Amino acid sequence: MEKAPLQVIPADVVSAVDYEQRAIGHMDAAAWAYLQGGAADERTIQANLNAWATCNLQPRVLADMRGGHTRCTLFGETLAHPIILAPVASQRLFHSEGELATTLAASVMQGVAVVSTQASHRLEDIAHHNQSLGQGLLWFQLYWQGSRDATLALLKRAETADYRALVLTVDAPVSGARNREQRAGFNLPANMANLNVPPTPLPLVPEGGSVVFDSLMTVAPTWDDVAWLVKQTSLPIVLKGILHPADAIRAIDVGASGIVVSNHGGRVLDSVTATFHALPEVAKAVNGAVPVLVDGGIRRGTDIIKARALGATAVMIGRPYIHALSVAGALGVAHLIRLLREELEIAMALTGCKTLEDIQMDVLHTQLTANASST
Repeated sequence: MEKAPLQVIPADVVSAVDYEQRAIGHMDAAAWAYLQGGAADERTIQANLNAWATCNLQPRVLADMRGGHTRCTLFGETLAHPIILAPVASQRLFHSEGELATTLAASVMQGVAVVSTQASHRLEDIAHHNQSLGQGLLWFQLYWQGSRDATLALLKRAETADYRALVLTVDAPVSGARNREQRAGFNLPANMANLNVPPTPLPLVPEGGSVVFDSLMTVAPTWDDVAWLVKQTSLPIVLKGILHPADAIRAIDVGASGIVVSNHGGRVLDSVTATFHALPEVAKAVNGAVPVLVDGGIRRGTDIIKARALGATAVMIGRPYIHALSVAGALGVAHLIRLLREELEIAMALTGCKTLEDIQMDVLHTQLTANASST
């Protein structure tokens, strides 16, 4: 039986993993399979989680830490910390308020939430709710809608609603083989709040043809479409799902304002490298031209400082804040962000880093520093 969300934070919930352990009791089995599951054998999910533990931090002592902070700037906006809520679909599966609760929490904690195309509230309603509170920044995650016209219509709605950036997901032109979801009989809700225009019809598969190549991929976006999309808006467009350095360079060439190193949380293609390992090569290729963000397996403030050292401007979290949402609504999500920020502050203080700009490769143990420098 599902438990109702808590009204207070239990004293023994002191980390992201504590929320995860409690969350299973606050949602049904099919929703849990959707949230926790990934593609095929879920090796990439485990790789994401395990990789951050493969490197150690190098403490420094007796540094003057007075006046330290975790502020960062992205696309001209100053954030109190580098923790961004990644887009997660259909959040009312996990709490009755869904995205209204998670965006509220991000606002209270002076951060950013990225609203999914597949949100369970209309993007305008989420924005209006956020604006009525007088605080907070929202970005909109854009899935290609099968045609330029349909995609542009969705983009313009986000512009009008005052979203500050667009996050175009580029790594999921087809869905992964999500076996855990299939076994649980899970299906996303049929009526997506933001998809009130019929999708671009898919071509019929010829006899003996492929559903993937002869249907789904015929309406998938290309680099030419991204270049066109950049010209349709003054908003920064961030490409989410970049793992290869050559793709990062091409993203900049077509006008992307930022990159998210992401493997979609292991939900699309299994046996993909962990984002921890992909990040240094992508950051090196970008060479500071645009902000580089990263997601995948981040559960601690120590993971965030490692991400910064490896070249990330900020990080995204996904599953952890949904765990917190299911347990305690907006209060839980805000509490989780505070925990991660405090862990980051502790790690910075103990490695001699007063600001995020002070976090360099020498924060990491020399062995990893040598390995990363050779890539």
